[in-house]
Amino acid sequence: MTLPLSWQGQRQAGVLLHPTCLPGGGDLGPAARDFVDFLAASGFRVWQMLPVGPVHADGSPYLSQSSFAGNTGLISPDDIVGLGLLPDGIDPENLKSPERRELLTQVHGTLPDHPEHRHALALFREANGGWLDDYALFRCLARHHGNRPWPRWPTAESHRDPERLATLHADLAPEIELECLGQYLFALQWQALHDYAADRGIQLFGDLPVYVAHNSVDVWCHPELFELDDAGHPAEVAGVPPDAFAEHGQYWGNPVYRWDRHKQDGYRWWIDRLGHQLRRFDLLRLDHFRGFEAYWSIPAGAATAAEGRWRQGPGIQLFNAMYESLGPLPLVAEDLGEITPAVERLRQGLDCPGMRVLQFAFDGDATNPHRPHNHRVDTVVYTGTHDNDTTLGWWHACDATTRTTAMDYLATPSGPMPWPLIQTALNSVGQLAIIPLQDLLGLGSEARMNTPGTTHGNWQWQLEPGDPPLSLIPHLRHALTISGRCGPVTPSACTPSPGDAGDGD
Repeated sequence: MTLPLSWQGQRQAGVLLHPTCLPGGGDLGPAARDFVDFLAASGFRVWQMLPVGPVHADGSPYLSQSSFAGNTGLISPDDIVGLGLLPDGIDPENLKSPERRELLTQVHGTLPDHPEHRHALALFREANGGWLDDYALFRCLARHHGNRPWPRWPTAESHRDPERLATLHADLAPEIELECLGQYLFALQWQALHDYAADRGIQLFGDLPVYVAHNSVDVWCHPELFELDDAGHPAEVAGVPPDAFAEHGQYWGNPVYRWDRHKQDGYRWWIDRLGHQLRRFDLLRLDHFRGFEAYWSIPAGAATAAEGRWRQGPGIQLFNAMYESLGPLPLVAEDLGEITPAVERLRQGLDCPGMRVLQFAFDGDATNPHRPHNHRVDTVVYTGTHDNDTTLGWWHACDATTRTTAMDYLATPSGPMPWPLIQTALNSVGQLAIIPLQDLLGLGSEARMNTPGTTHGNWQWQLEPGDPPLSLIPHLRHALTISGRCGPVTPSACTPSPGDAGDGD
């Protein structure tokens, strides 16, 4: 269970940026290929992003409606034009609604003229039948019921009565086909982007949340795998206990797993889930890794997360089952927070790299594991993550003690923040360094992606047109070269010209 063979013995660097943050609304089209060109020309080898599943109204990638489906809001109308799947005279700029429903309707109308795509769509539905039909029906029913959570649907639908489902599949067939078309187009464009990145030496680094949203097709279809009551509501929910950052702990609200049921069927759902994501990404971060060893389970409706208790997770048995079915697992453990010796033994037993975040490095004493002198080779080093403020925002908010410790430790900063922290991350012994793009651009708190514990204003930040600027490439390439992380310049990784979108093939 190791990193991809191409990583062994090689220091590498990558950039954290979710596709929704790309200029022009954020999708898998020209701006995404421009960003791949920027990474390759700068010497980066990795593009890390957040989960790419379909989101709810809050936009959180970590509360997806499905563990398998893609976010159709990422479908590029410009690339649909390139496929000839839009009627003449349609302006793709008018088809960038969040769910791309009008786009899908227009594409569906052209399918009779494109037998190759009709055939490919049929094959796609057949190959993905294990999840696609249920997801399409879930989406249709949610829309028909005003987006109410599935336990509030009529009982025959919330409890998946077979006769009722058969009737619905027949009655909603046109809408279901539209949802399946959306997933086909997402998969088509995703594969094109993945191939484009691979041709330029860029690996895609994804993120797998440990828990799923209660209002998801996963829980609707497999209620037996989650701690639910008879009505389908969570009986126990996930979170974390009180700590120095949260006096009463954190109440996340996701239903926790019935690990005994997962074990009974050989962890089949998890194998399918992980396998699907590893076909999409070259490397995968396991969010909240410590929950696989032991997890905090809170009675639903508890006043605070402090009323929860520790329960035993699946441990090595889950990973052994996935390894036996899927082969080597290119995983990174998000091992932040209170990590016990048992969690560390599990991570080491999997030969799975952990994470270190430099914004956490200057609290406490010299034993702080985030300080660079305590880093290990099997580590992915970050300046900050999507849940942190930008490094410039963090620096402006630091208390005097933390700031003094950081300045003393960094000793000879190469310039104003955030560059001293970026350089320190690149100089770490950790095999992979990941820098959020906001830090490379020197942006402040206005560019923060997410503030944990809040529900408004998150997941909305976007790049301005023209960012990241090509003028930054020589500086980045020099920083990666002197830290031994610079990737080779391939014929496809030439410096992009402004507005060059690539061919997407």
